Amino acid sequence: MRLANRIALVTGAGSGFGEGIARRYSQEGAAVVVNDVNGDAAQRVARAIVDAGGRASAIAGDVSRDADVRALVDHTLATFGDLHVVVNNAGTTHRNQPMLDVGEAEFDRIYAVNVKSLYLMARHAVPHFRRKRDGVLITIASTAGVRPRPGLTWYNGSKGAAIVTSRSMAVELAPDNIRVNVINPVAGETGLLAQFMGEDTPAMRAKFVASIPLGRLSQPSDIATAAVFFASEEAAFVTGACLEVDGGRCV
Repeated sequence: MRLANRIALVTGAGSGFGEGIARRYSQEGAAVVVNDVNGDAAQRVARAIVDAGGRASAIAGDVSRDADVRALVDHTLATFGDLHVVVNNAGTTHRNQPMLDVGEAEFDRIYAVNVKSLYLMARHAVPHFRRKRDGVLITIASTAGVRPRPGLTWYNGSKGAAIVTSRSMAVELAPDNIRVNVINPVAGETGLLAQFMGEDTPAMRAKFVASIPLGRLSQPSDIATAAVFFASEEAAFVTGACLEVDGGRCV
């Protein structure tokens, strides 16, 4: 198994891409801390992993709050004794709409969850990684940060910031043997899809799919496959990379 004896913390893992990553990591041998702002959702995923023979623990927490992020890292170390991989997956968006129709509170929330969370996680996970000179940070950003979609201006900007922030971290943390990489999914079958589209109708889905050369939306399993690679020893010499898992949309 590619992640045997590894301990991973996955944020926003109560559904969607995060759930897919948490489940695949377990299948590859990792013990997984399942985090979500929705505690019931995190518990559901962790129970499913344990019922399938894996090791998992759930913890609720808001990745935009310093005390919550500290608690995630502390919980991981207390429960499993170590931490090797952090997947910064938690994210949010505004509904597809004109940029000036997005309120200030919603704008602040988007940047807090999509960008500030990277800073908070680094504050609490990087010191542990530095002490042992080993660690992996993976950011689940978006093709929106590479090839923006109309109507999602502030979400696009937040994901662009997440990409640049992660690549900057990769340069600074490389001397400590801490790798930082980015996965950019195209729109997928997750709870945010309707907000990306503005309305979830057959016509709107067809419009989104038509922008993807391989002709379908992404699935959690697509993103999980990339996340396993970046967490594994196969990627030991890869840092600062941005991998579009997008069916060709950014070509």
